Amino acid sequence: MILRFVILCALFLFIEFYSYQAFRTLIKLRWVLISYQIISVLLLVFIIYSFTQFDRSVGQTKQFMFTTGLMLLVYVPKIVLTLVMFGEDIFRIGASILNYFMYNAPRKEMMPDRRKFVSQIALGLAAVPFLSLIYGIFEGKYNFKVFRQTIFFPDLPDEFDGFKITQISDVHSGSFDNPEKINYAIDLINEQEADMILFTGDIVNTHAKEMHPWLETFNRIKNYRYGKFAVLGNHDYGEYVTWPSAREKDENFEEIKKLYGKIGFDLLLNENRYIQKEKDKIALVGVENWGVNFKKAGDLNKASENLHQDDFKVLMSHDPSHWEYEIKKHPKNFHLTLAGHTHGMQFGIEIPGYFKWSLAQYIYKQWAGLYEEAGRYVYVNRGFGFHAYPGRVGIMPEITVIELKKGKNVA
Repeated sequence: MILRFVILCALFLFIEFYSYQAFRTLIKLRWVLISYQIISVLLLVFIIYSFTQFDRSVGQTKQFMFTTGLMLLVYVPKIVLTLVMFGEDIFRIGASILNYFMYNAPRKEMMPDRRKFVSQIALGLAAVPFLSLIYGIFEGKYNFKVFRQTIFFPDLPDEFDGFKITQISDVHSGSFDNPEKINYAIDLINEQEADMILFTGDIVNTHAKEMHPWLETFNRIKNYRYGKFAVLGNHDYGEYVTWPSAREKDENFEEIKKLYGKIGFDLLLNENRYIQKEKDKIALVGVENWGVNFKKAGDLNKASENLHQDDFKVLMSHDPSHWEYEIKKHPKNFHLTLAGHTHGMQFGIEIPGYFKWSLAQYIYKQWAGLYEEAGRYVYVNRGFGFHAYPGRVGIMPEITVIELKKGKNVA
């Protein structure tokens, strides 16, 4: 623990030292530089103090999210500054060695001075994440987008050709702070022409009471001809706080399960339903959370009891790692899996149809959008809400509309 603290302090000092170099090269007014140092120290002290006040019996609060946002806002740009300025120092040291061995330069001329234009470039680059993070906090987190996806299946029952599913995921109602924006998102959901709506988990951050102010709002989601169904996400189990007793944790969990019913969703707990349309049917399967690094309550075999291999199946499983490790090669043959969980890390770059990048891709093989292997598909929703960082940059909150079509996919 002490070693970890020492390393963390050294890292912060390293970042502060190099980010300060960029300002010192460009700004010569002493009072401005002193003010910068004082503000930097005060911000660091505030961030450290706020995190030390985190109460595991309460969990994430608005104060915690504010502090997380502030830390990213302060230190992501400073990390950019550090990388550029440290890179310049490597160049300067290389030049110094070259001057010494090849040109016999006088000692005072061996180390080149810092170049003003490098500091200007560093500050320009640092401004990009700084402005992006501000945008993410004030606008991005409620910049809801509708993603439409058509998927072809050769064995889709005829009556389900053109069947549309709306998916939402990762609501995290405890993070909301703008009723007008959430009502707008519900209107956007209701505007989509679909036959069914599926909710793939994480209705709260931790506590059932987080959803209470939003029950009326989410009850505005219209009824669908073929139903409203949901599964649990990892946050729905109350695993990330310290509870006074096991009984209180269990009571909270039972209340969270009831929340889904209170907003009109049929919660599937390792079980399945047949969806009948005229003469044909498909199987809808819902598992509890199963994640490589998170709670493994999902039981795929139990959830698919009484289903046949040749049944067309749509599976809801919150964590996409479940698809990678269990679902895609399961003998019951799950055609389409709908997941969420990753949020795309709420930070990345995405140009739909051309390019997408996020740190999430280094953690999850499937992290946003549609993936296919051997004719089996998983779609990972980018999430409706937000958690920890109170914003979204590049990876916007998502409402998904998936259309099932009969036929072969055109590559």
